[in-house]
Amino acid sequence: MKIAMVGSGYVGLVSGACFADFGHDVVCIDKDQGKIDRLHAGVMPIYEPGLDALVDTNVKAGRLSFTTDLGEGIAGADAIFIAVGTPSRRGDGHADLTFVYEVAREVGEKLNNDAVVVTKSTVPVGTGDEVERIIRETGTQHKSAVVSNPEFLREGAAIGDFKRPDRIVIGAEDAFGREVMREVYRPLFLNESPILFTSRRSSELIKYAANAFLATKITFINEMADLCEKVGANVQDVSRGIGMDGRIGSKFLHAGPGYGGSCFPKDTLALLKTAEDYDSPVRIVEAVVKTNDTRKRAMGRKVVDALGGFEQARGKKAALLGLTFKPNTDDMRDSPAIAVAQTLMDAGVAVAAYDPEGMEQARPLLPGVTMCDNAYDAIAGADVVVIVTEWDAFRALDFRRVKELAKAPVLVDLRNIYKPDDMAAAGFTYVSVGRGVA
Repeated sequence: MKIAMVGSGYVGLVSGACFADFGHDVVCIDKDQGKIDRLHAGVMPIYEPGLDALVDTNVKAGRLSFTTDLGEGIAGADAIFIAVGTPSRRGDGHADLTFVYEVAREVGEKLNNDAVVVTKSTVPVGTGDEVERIIRETGTQHKSAVVSNPEFLREGAAIGDFKRPDRIVIGAEDAFGREVMREVYRPLFLNESPILFTSRRSSELIKYAANAFLATKITFINEMADLCEKVGANVQDVSRGIGMDGRIGSKFLHAGPGYGGSCFPKDTLALLKTAEDYDSPVRIVEAVVKTNDTRKRAMGRKVVDALGGFEQARGKKAALLGLTFKPNTDDMRDSPAIAVAQTLMDAGVAVAAYDPEGMEQARPLLPGVTMCDNAYDAIAGADVVVIVTEWDAFRALDFRRVKELAKAPVLVDLRNIYKPDDMAAAGFTYVSVGRGVA
């Protein structure tokens, strides 16, 4: 089949490359000429493990190409995916659908054959109805069906998630849309990946409901971690104990500094706005959003406390290891590190930082932070070392060297990657999340 992917960002590029790897003929379209030029040169606009090799293989095989010309890109396409950004709109937190609707209008105007138009972008309930209306309004004489096909890709593991998905959700209102999408995903269907066909509105809501539920699990275990510190329990034991219950499951039960990234923050806000518009409040999600926002700065205060409190912290130095919202990505969107760093600087603490992949994206967001070339440069002269993101590079630090470089042997581990007993034996004052102080 021929597939057009409008939008060559994270979702569009990963999805397009994977579809090409399945054997489809894929054209990725983007208005950013610089991005397309870099893709032609083999330079990825994002960091995602394995993506550069996947793109290179399929470009060389002639199955994957790039263009800025939407009309050229969609010509003859069986399926046209809309995979543009839907950031939170200023003022009310609703998803900004400007780019989605612009693409829908241009697709309608330039459509030259029957095709299925697929919203891959994360969009609120009812967006597909509006996309359908916009395309119809252009007066196109070609048959089209608007389908919802939300993505469930985890940054850092996106290629595996696409090729071996938990489920494929397709919201279609007619047989034409269902049959084309069945053919698009036939390689996965043959591998017995579960495909769920629903109504279009149900599909749109599934994406938001899934992310809100996962955000709730994260926030729940973070609150349990705080309680563990008060009562003398270990949150990792609590997490294992409840996660072994098949009704709960062990995933997303790792205590830390709060969730961030491109999905959970904006999608929970968009769900709240949708619920408000339909006069059906979702109080649990409201509490999750508020609790997560306050937690990030609370983690900054946890570091300040490790420095002796606000009066003692001024003039001291903190080394932050990890800046991206999670490992194996360069995504800084709503990263807890931003709030932690800002809280420290507000307290008069000098902050030095290092991240294996996120330095370029972090610099404009943290202008007051000294960016270092490696972890040990950041640690030099620090009164406290803080692990904010659990990159593998930070799981085997040379603590003899850390003690030599740091001004004080104090480690605040916001991801619980080390054992309190080991750190105490190494001579460190160790602060973790939900496990007390060693």
